[in-house]
Amino acid sequence: MGGGAHEVYALPSWCVRRSFAAMTLVRSISTLSLVFILYFSTSGGAFTTETLVASVGPGMALLILVLVPLVYSIPEVLLVGELASMLPEEGGYYRWVQRAFGPFWAFQNGWLTWMYSLVDMALYPKLFVTYLAYFAPSLPPSAVWGVGLLVIWGATALNLAGAGRVGRSSVLSGLFIIGGFLVLAVVAGGSATHVPWRPFGAPGSGGAKGLAVGLSIALWNYIGWDNASTVQGEVKDATQSYPRALAIALPLVIAGYLIPLTAALSATDWTTWREGGWPQIALAVGGRPGPVLAAWIAVAGMVSAVGLFNALLLAYSRIPFVMATDGLLPAALARTDRRGTPRIAVLFAAVCYSLFMLLPFSCLVVADVLLYSLALMLELASLVALRAREPALRGAFRIPLGTRGVAALAALPLAVLLLVVGLSFADGEYGLPAVVGAAVAIGLGPLSWALATRHARRTATDPA
Repeated sequence: MGGGAHEVYALPSWCVRRSFAAMTLVRSISTLSLVFILYFSTSGGAFTTETLVASVGPGMALLILVLVPLVYSIPEVLLVGELASMLPEEGGYYRWVQRAFGPFWAFQNGWLTWMYSLVDMALYPKLFVTYLAYFAPSLPPSAVWGVGLLVIWGATALNLAGAGRVGRSSVLSGLFIIGGFLVLAVVAGGSATHVPWRPFGAPGSGGAKGLAVGLSIALWNYIGWDNASTVQGEVKDATQSYPRALAIALPLVIAGYLIPLTAALSATDWTTWREGGWPQIALAVGGRPGPVLAAWIAVAGMVSAVGLFNALLLAYSRIPFVMATDGLLPAALARTDRRGTPRIAVLFAAVCYSLFMLLPFSCLVVADVLLYSLALMLELASLVALRAREPALRGAFRIPLGTRGVAALAALPLAVLLLVVGLSFADGEYGLPAVVGAAVAIGLGPLSWALATRHARRTATDPA
């Protein structure tokens, strides 16, 4: 961990005592494993880009997928890379905010993360079913729910086997998905009939509504570079590994979208594209091997859904774990097994996600982005604050800019996120549910803090 002249905020006595409780973590995640954990924390393949094309048109889709990394992902990756390098601790962004602004705001950051994860994680079992439908198109609702639970608890079993196992499975899953899309791109490139970016826009996709839809889908495919920071206490040589992994994962994700998308657009009729349609796209470009390639892509869609849930369960389960090590949640959540896995924290997260999978969340997707924006705002503000207050605090990677330059860089991804939220509200379709959902989640944060600190003080004075 990087050294600093002083702690900006002194933690309460109950927090300090508990934060050095038995955190028997095992550093089992290599840089390669971390690359693919990041890959699944943000992407998982070109899935959903077909929805982007159908919504805004080929040219607009390609332009958005090029511009969003430039104005959003690269600044966030640089900022997260410096924070992860200077404070490579278990809990990641929770610890960054705690160091910069104290335990109250760290708790709010963790709370906001947990709230948007409840919406986020409910989507991946449904994504699995979307691609399973290629093989079994008429599943009854009860079977859909059962399959979703199998996804959740299959990923949970893998997480309980340890972070190293999650990392290795992410590498294998990622290579299977990337391989499928590379084969599709080669086959499609050999049968190209037109330029991929024409027409530029879909009919009726202009204006604020079309831009909001396009940016929302693109952002969904690019957010989350901070997620895996929560497992840095389980990463080998964490201060150098996280920045290196980010430098590899970002171009991997960008290429993973643009290469298959550009090739497929040049060989198919984009007006036939629809949500969950990559297997049909593979069938259309594949010629004689089309059925095999389509099956590969359909299986890759299911592997992607499991990989996304698997990697994010690893990341999100560490939030209740580190809160428990600070005494803010029951001590059982802070226990680790012989593999260094916070078993009870993982099981707690899996139960929560199993329950929330039953609820309809489509109207709260914008609230999800809004809550993520607020949490990210705290994280990026932490870097600006730490640069100003603790100039000697640094790790292996540091952005070659002064504090004002870092602040300007931090403003770019936040501006993009707020633009998308604003456009979505202006459209009116999601405005009220998003405002209500986000307001309830935000309002419960201070209340939960009051209950958590009451529990922490009581436990500190009476450990029995």
